[in-house]
Amino acid sequence: MIKYFVVSALVLLASFAPVKASASEPTMIGEFGQWSAYVFEENGGKVCYMAAKPDKSEGKYSKRGEVAALITHRPGEGTKNVFSYMSGYGYKKGSNVDVAVDGKKFSLFTQNDMAWAADAAADTSITEALKKGSKMVVKGISGKGTNTTDTFSLTGSTKAYEAITTACGL
Repeated sequence: MIKYFVVSALVLLASFAPVKASASEPTMIGEFGQWSAYVFEENGGKVCYMAAKPDKSEGKYSKRGEVAALITHRPGEGTKNVFSYMSGYGYKKGSNVDVAVDGKKFSLFTQNDMAWAADAAADTSITEALKKGSKMVVKGISGKGTNTTDTFSLTGSTKAYEAITTACGL
């Protein structure tokens, strides 16, 4: 499970990095329920993130890659609470992803196999809901028209969040 998150997060985080970026290997801060927390150095600054995989994935797909929900802090870039979602498939062009945390609904925009909140305020709202909630359900549609539903336990999300916030000095 640890290797899964490290590899998935490196792939995700590398997609945001400039071509000449230098990054260290992520170091696990700890496992907190269903969530794991990590820190690494990139271009001289700390990057801290927490990640979880779904407890349950539903959909009529024959093949699907890595699936993960992440919250990332990059204090050197002035960002924190960035929520991202890795679907394990390419999303339908122009589609949105629906996220519900204990019934509170959010919408994410998509690009390739990733989904994000529209702005920092939405990121913070999702992060606060995750810290207080017990279950997150994420619904998306693949480029082939397959509907998927992923269900996550939020057990440990608050402690994982506290760990990445402390590690990044926020």
